[in-house]
Amino acid sequence: MLMHTDRMGATAASEAGRQDRPAVQLDGVTKRFSGSVALHEAWLKIQQSEFMTLLGPSGCGKTTLLNLVAGFLEADSGEIFIEGTLVTETPAHQREIGIVFQSYALFPHMSVANNIAYGLKTRGIDRKEIARRVDEALSLVKLDGFGERKPRQLSGGQQQRVALARALVIKPKVLLLDEPFSALDKNLRGSMQVELKQIQRELGVTTIFVTHDQGEALSMSDRIAVMSAGRIRQVAAPRDVYRRPADHFVASFVGDVNVLAGCLAARHGEVATVSIGGMHIEVPAAPLAKLAIGDVVDVFVRPEHFAVTSARAPGSLPGTVTAQIFQGDHIDLYIEIADVARKAVLLRTAGSAALSSCPVGAEVGLIVESHDVVAFAPETGG
Repeated sequence: MLMHTDRMGATAASEAGRQDRPAVQLDGVTKRFSGSVALHEAWLKIQQSEFMTLLGPSGCGKTTLLNLVAGFLEADSGEIFIEGTLVTETPAHQREIGIVFQSYALFPHMSVANNIAYGLKTRGIDRKEIARRVDEALSLVKLDGFGERKPRQLSGGQQQRVALARALVIKPKVLLLDEPFSALDKNLRGSMQVELKQIQRELGVTTIFVTHDQGEALSMSDRIAVMSAGRIRQVAAPRDVYRRPADHFVASFVGDVNVLAGCLAARHGEVATVSIGGMHIEVPAAPLAKLAIGDVVDVFVRPEHFAVTSARAPGSLPGTVTAQIFQGDHIDLYIEIADVARKAVLLRTAGSAALSSCPVGAEVGLIVESHDVVAFAPETGG
């Protein structure tokens, strides 16, 4: 009995230790192609059961990072761990990962069931166990009764579900998703996002998701790693990436935003004051620590953080409405503001009242009604 108790304690301790380890860890991983650096010393820890999104424009290194974790590429330097085990030189088929590609990569000559069973057969799993797990996987992705069909008999969304089931049926330590929704139409993409997140939560599988779609990243992720030019610029929860971007690139890339020309007017502790025309706004001081009072700054204001007032209201920015865009539940107003913004400022207002109160050509004033405004030194060079 004591031996049994000790064994149970050891098992519990082992499981607790596994949960304490990052599911995936990159320590200074670099990758070059023909002398060009595609990934610069990436340091990243992804926790057990976490949904981590790699977000960035084309060519930023996010797919390179994914392929390094998968084992499809070899790192030039640095180390990669999966659940605490060094896998930098471990072949892809021994890393216990599941992957869904953009193209789904289904075998056209195989049935749905055989596509899903493929990874289990290569692992030498018993035939009865394969049948049971394939049935479970079909049920998980809501494709009961589709086992005998061929991929060509399925819709795009159904093919994606088969690819997902094939990746999950092997019970991977990590699930890798390379822009899996890119081929789907907008409505189907939205429903599949919801389904995928539900499945991920139900199974608790650690997931790395690659996308350039900011909406996907913000709505689905536990954390987002924003990437640019082969570098990880910020790793944070979606709310923090949106509200408190780490640098000029992240502020410019994530979400709709207006960039206004201002100057640093004052510092007081963790808060700085920037002036934009006749308006003064408080922003976090840390990003401006190296600037002097009076230096030029770029001020980032979200469309929903503006409010309209009269053209001559004290402390407001005067402008002219140049366009109205009806968006159903809100109106997008475009407003020209001389000497402050290089292009028309986008203001987003709920409801449809702005259609009559702010007609094209109207002179208005803008004020900022948010504490989520940030400022950075202007970027230089290309």
